[in-house]
Amino acid sequence: MNIEMRISMMFQTGSIAPCASRRAAKALVCIYLFSLSGCFKPTKKIAIIPQTTAVTIWEAEHAGTHFAIEKSKEPNIQLYWNAPTSEDDVQQQATLIEKVIDEHYSALILAPDQTLPLMAPVQKALKHGLRVVVIASPLTLPASRNLSYIVNDDQASGYMAAMRIGNILHGSGRVAVFGVTPESLSSLAILHSFETTLENNYPSIIISERRFGTHNGTEAQQSADEMLASDHALNAIFALSSASCDGAFAALKARGLTSRVKLIGFEQSAELANLIRLGFIDSVIAENTYEMGYRAIRLLTEPSTSSPQYIRLQPTLLTRKNIDSPQTRPLISTDWSRR
Repeated sequence: MNIEMRISMMFQTGSIAPCASRRAAKALVCIYLFSLSGCFKPTKKIAIIPQTTAVTIWEAEHAGTHFAIEKSKEPNIQLYWNAPTSEDDVQQQATLIEKVIDEHYSALILAPDQTLPLMAPVQKALKHGLRVVVIASPLTLPASRNLSYIVNDDQASGYMAAMRIGNILHGSGRVAVFGVTPESLSSLAILHSFETTLENNYPSIIISERRFGTHNGTEAQQSADEMLASDHALNAIFALSSASCDGAFAALKARGLTSRVKLIGFEQSAELANLIRLGFIDSVIAENTYEMGYRAIRLLTEPSTSSPQYIRLQPTLLTRKNIDSPQTRPLISTDWSRR
């Protein structure tokens, strides 16, 4: 029996006054159907595209997004998670954004591999009505109603690395910067902060070399080895990515220099965390990608605001003293059940 027939029976039984018109009955049908439609909210499709797959730093982001959904108790969210297999495959990131647009997703969480090549795809997503949250590393597009940023505080990262090196070298020595990525605004910002902090606080520490990075492990090790061969008086290395830190460690280990040359990395991984525990590397500056993922989902599941959102999250210096503390565990653990 359909709803209109039921309301007709209500007329006959006196549940609705006889003077009520059929137009009123139809209005009641519309109200009833409208109330039912509220029980079946459309699925909100959110795409998450990190810099690459199967890496600790982005697994932490993944965990943060799922925890945010659990907290929101929102049953109608569909997550799509995909990324290139390498951090330098910018074209694949752009292709994934196109796929998200074509399949009519409502929102996108993106950790861009590079700045300039991803500007156009993000602008296209915004024009198609997607809400976009850029995490980790910023683009040059200004924040707006539909474009938010939840990024690492790169200035704080550079400052933290410089102060750590200044402390362990007792204010004097030679340091190399390894793994600079000119296409990344974050990499350049960290480098500038690092250089400025050393100049202002430790003028007796000399930056002997600055080398570009690579995401190929063999190439990173070879480049680091060349750097070590060219400067036998080197006291420390600041590596600006997990791949560069891995390559620098491999080169130091091959030359038996892990004790003499201090290695400080940026971007955490489970492997680097273990090297800190063993004392093979000094420390790593960790981005809070878990919190980035959590806050991004919260932004996208709450009502849109007209005020632009630009949030900088503080990094954490991971050392042997705090590597297994409850506060740092979410940054390096891939076991979601322990969060």
